[in-house]
Amino acid sequence: MKTVFTTGEAAKICKVSQQTIIRCFDNGQLKGFRVPGSRFRRIPREQLFRFMKDNGIPTDALVSGKRKILLVDDESDLIDLMKNALEGDGRFEVRSAGNGFDAGMMVKEYRPDLIVLDLMLPDINGREVCHRVRADSSLENVRILCISGMVEDDKIQELRLSGADDFLQKPFEMDALLKRLCQLLEMEPARA
Repeated sequence: MKTVFTTGEAAKICKVSQQTIIRCFDNGQLKGFRVPGSRFRRIPREQLFRFMKDNGIPTDALVSGKRKILLVDDESDLIDLMKNALEGDGRFEVRSAGNGFDAGMMVKEYRPDLIVLDLMLPDINGREVCHRVRADSSLENVRILCISGMVEDDKIQELRLSGADDFLQKPFEMDALLKRLCQLLEMEPARA
């Protein structure tokens, strides 16, 4: 378990910009130290935990060390497959929703690092979910990977304009999903 964090790592854990972390460090709200002979700041785990508690930031990402994934699809078999693959990897905490309305509610409460979002949901279109997530500035660091059987290039471009970070065509191998998640979350590649 990591004991000291860079400002960039702290920003990802807190889901704020790196500049916010630097500002809080420099004004004394967030305690830490500078690397001798450089301008680099480092934040010990216990100080980051205290800062998160004091500011009402959920500490589960720091405590578990796992990246939070929200799976949104109305195909329960596919949800189960994805959930098993991600939990089997060991680096992810996973929750799921079967429709866009539930997804919208969960995004606010769960604050995932990444959403795997089916485009064809029973209630609202996946593009609309993208728009709503991107309209909320507190969710700016959430990555969105859209999945669908549709493949027209212009539709994929529309998705990107709606706020999707990437697209994966169904059906897909679970290894491909893990690889794409790791890229989007800037993590080490999936373990073999």
